[in-house]
Amino acid sequence: MPKLKTHSGAKKRFNLTKTGKVKRARAYKSHILTKKDTKRTRRLRTTAYADVTNVSAIKEMIPYK
Repeated sequence: MPKLKTHSGAKKRFNLTKTGKVKRARAYKSHILTKKDTKRTRRLRTTAYADVTNVSAIKEMIPYK
């Protein structure tokens, strides 16, 4: 069986935890940060977990992580 290709965008965006959960960063943290209050930007720094409905699709995209 041939090797599977890893999705380039997914490998940059997602990581797997030891228990198999999919870790992701929060959205809205890339630009126009001056109008967002400090409390909001600080909250956006924290990592989150991908929703259960998307986990199987993400894991297919990153088979070797």
